[in-house]
Amino acid sequence: MYAGWEEAPGAEAARRARRVDGRAFALVSGLLAVVLSLVLLSWSAGGEEDAAGGGVADDVGAPHGGPSGSSSGTTLPGVPEKPVRPSGQAALVDNPLYGTGRLTPRPCPVPELDVDVPASVEDFLHTVADCLDDAWSTQFQRAGIPFEPPDRVFWTEPGVSPCRPYPSQAGAFYCRASTSVYIGVSDVVEKWNGTEDGVVYASLLAHEYAHHVQGESGLLEYYHEQRELEADVLDRNAWTRRSELQANCLAGVFLGSVRVTYPLDGTDLEILLADARATSDREGGPEEDRTHGSAANSERWMLTGWREQAPGACNTWELEDSPLLE
Repeated sequence: MYAGWEEAPGAEAARRARRVDGRAFALVSGLLAVVLSLVLLSWSAGGEEDAAGGGVADDVGAPHGGPSGSSSGTTLPGVPEKPVRPSGQAALVDNPLYGTGRLTPRPCPVPELDVDVPASVEDFLHTVADCLDDAWSTQFQRAGIPFEPPDRVFWTEPGVSPCRPYPSQAGAFYCRASTSVYIGVSDVVEKWNGTEDGVVYASLLAHEYAHHVQGESGLLEYYHEQRELEADVLDRNAWTRRSELQANCLAGVFLGSVRVTYPLDGTDLEILLADARATSDREGGPEEDRTHGSAANSERWMLTGWREQAPGACNTWELEDSPLLE
């Protein structure tokens, strides 16, 4: 039913069709005019640039080696640059991480630890790992280096990682192939003779986490490349000691930064340093086995990290055949 007045059926539809056709024709005509203007303007400008630039179009992308149509490398205002991971020798001796200063003190209260209860050990390790994630994520952000926390494999049953099976001789290990830290929640307690000093397990985790820090900062890859170039096992061991002593120092950096909120006191520090000595190379052992540094150096680098609380204090790579690396 129509309201007001009546007309022949279909008349209104016909009028609408005519209005649409008329508007479409006007719109298409307008667009064609705009496109034609732009083509003429583009042809004119392009001709001038080619004449002045001597065939710039043939060199598109050449200065940066990128694919045709890739970014020129400039950063738009207000858009942060994408973080870049260092590489080569600079990653070892002049890593941006070294210039980030002291780790920011942060809350890291750990739970009570019952070494006879695997769930308690696992909870303890996860709490410390959470603090490590937070601390190093902040530090990498300062350095402008991309960072992803490692995966955690706090295992209760034997297994196989891409790097080695576990359990192994080591109480814990880091596998770069899977970017994971592996610790057996009962195995580690057994290997450390059931000690109830939580700082020992925190230190072990912080040391393995430090190898992940090395990997994410770009230095681990270059270190492995250079180490494999050495034909003599003693020369390879010299490279390994630098890596392990740096990891000791970086572990100390973290533990020193949370000593107030953990909390850790002078007694804990003594336990920490005693453990550093105990996990060093065996005094009088064969040279072929010297991969972690002497007891004195293991302790020294841990204490340096604890006191300085800054990654820059842990640059073992800039030292020239120093006794501190034995």
